[in-house]
Amino acid sequence: MGGGTVSSSVLYDLPGPRARMRNRILGVVSIAAIVALVAFIIYKFNETGQFEARKWEQFQYASVQRELLTGLWATLKAAGLATVLALLFGAVFASARLSDRWILRSPATFVVELFRAIPLLILIFFGYYVPLQYGWSIDKLWALVIGLTLYNGSVLAEIFRAGINAVPYGQSEGAYAVGLRKNQVLRLILLPQAFRSMLPAIVSQLVVLLKDTALGFIITYPELLFVGKQIGGRLAFGLPYVPTYLIIGAIYISICGLLSALAWWLQKRMGRMPKTAAKPIPAGQTDGGTGATQLV
Repeated sequence: MGGGTVSSSVLYDLPGPRARMRNRILGVVSIAAIVALVAFIIYKFNETGQFEARKWEQFQYASVQRELLTGLWATLKAAGLATVLALLFGAVFASARLSDRWILRSPATFVVELFRAIPLLILIFFGYYVPLQYGWSIDKLWALVIGLTLYNGSVLAEIFRAGINAVPYGQSEGAYAVGLRKNQVLRLILLPQAFRSMLPAIVSQLVVLLKDTALGFIITYPELLFVGKQIGGRLAFGLPYVPTYLIIGAIYISICGLLSALAWWLQKRMGRMPKTAAKPIPAGQTDGGTGATQLV
């Protein structure tokens, strides 16, 4: 029996003939149910006239295409800025939470737990409307970015902290034993090992961040959803809300798919990276008669 089969059988019992047949039946039934649901949705769209040429006509015009591209650029700009700031926020507060000093650890824990508990929509409202109460004008882009950074940065801080703590403790002990300082242990030993396990969760949270830019609609930030509402509300084309949102949904799916593909590529590339190891010491190569092994 191969090593992979032994490892998998330790984790769970291999299904027998009846279980395999039951799994196949459930799979077929699930696929049939999904196909039936999609067919029903398409039927209802067709029945209500959502596929009429009139509702799709405006998307052939260059001006409408430019509107969609402008909204897409606004979405990507907000997502890009918030991604960089959220990763920095998460790295800083994760480091503070891992600190041995309570004066750093306690405030960082409070900040992370606070912003994780507040709904993102409220953070966006605070970022935009609170400064206005004091007569300060803030750009809608930065109001949205601040909300996305605080919420997603707090979630990323927990992902970083959990990933680093998941590395076996013996790795840290070995690094301390050879004289490395704590920041060196974190930077050289723990982070490279933790990053591989954290990558899927990080990318998943960045996908959430990208989709959450649609909440900028609430403060009239001209992102993709806001532009879509304007395009869909044109009476001359029969109020094509459904066709517009179908196109916008396809755009979001495409971008999230590209992010997932990038994460898969990074994991594959990191899996092929050479791993360093100490040179093997030939048997019997010791330091004289003391029995101490010579370092190679």
